[in-house]
Amino acid sequence: MAQHDMNIANQSFPSFRTDLNNALSALNTMHSGTSRPSGAAVGTMWLDTTNSGSNSLEIKFFDGSDDITFATVNTSANTINFSDAATDVVGDTTPQLGGNLDTNSFNIQFDDAHGINDDSDNEQLVFQKTASAVNYLEITNQATGSNPSLSANGSDTNVGLEFSTKGTGSIKFNDLAYIPQQALTSSSNAVAWDVQAKPNAYHLTTENTTFSAPTNSVEGSFICLEINYNGSHTIAFNTVFEFAASTAPTFTSTDGKTDILVFRYNGSVWQEVGRTLNLSES
Repeated sequence: MAQHDMNIANQSFPSFRTDLNNALSALNTMHSGTSRPSGAAVGTMWLDTTNSGSNSLEIKFFDGSDDITFATVNTSANTINFSDAATDVVGDTTPQLGGNLDTNSFNIQFDDAHGINDDSDNEQLVFQKTASAVNYLEITNQATGSNPSLSANGSDTNVGLEFSTKGTGSIKFNDLAYIPQQALTSSSNAVAWDVQAKPNAYHLTTENTTFSAPTNSVEGSFICLEINYNGSHTIAFNTVFEFAASTAPTFTSTDGKTDILVFRYNGSVWQEVGRTLNLSES
């Protein structure tokens, strides 16, 4: 390691050769030293060896008055960490990628009410911030034969998914809005019903049974129930179910027949809004 003032004076040949070799050595070692070389000019880059004992070397750029740290070399890990000033893209108002952006197991952070614009600078996706947020969306792609999904997740045990529009706007579906039908079973002559998990349900009878008060009821929600009779079983409902004229229908209770009921929750009881009885099972 060496430094030189980069000035070759008139001198005898042996002295000239020594002076020239010293200058070349300084160039070869990037003017290594614990302070700026005396011959530094605007644009000179030099290697600061002050912290070489801790395996750290700093590449510095002289701007005519100050030495700006360009990068730090870790001689133990064999890595180079560029300084913020060296990699600052704030001044570049039209930065472009030359390839895919790999986040390398890190995240992309957006300021509140900022997001992704199209190539005409029109907003396409805006992220709104909630302080101390713990719940979030997940988007999952899928292989051939399976559907991609948009789902809610987070720290809470139960996390719903809300859609809202601006003003009088509406939510539209290009295809059938499908709520999968799921089974309800009875145990000890009772049916438990989590209406949040199974809003569109069917029950194949195995015994005389009573539908208990549903769990996770939300005001304004609708539920549908198909009862398939696998024998002449009787059906009853908890009093939280309110039927038309406050009178429960006479259920079919005949093997091979089906009854279908629809209810809406008003915040207190599940009110019947539709029924079709005595259908043949197809």
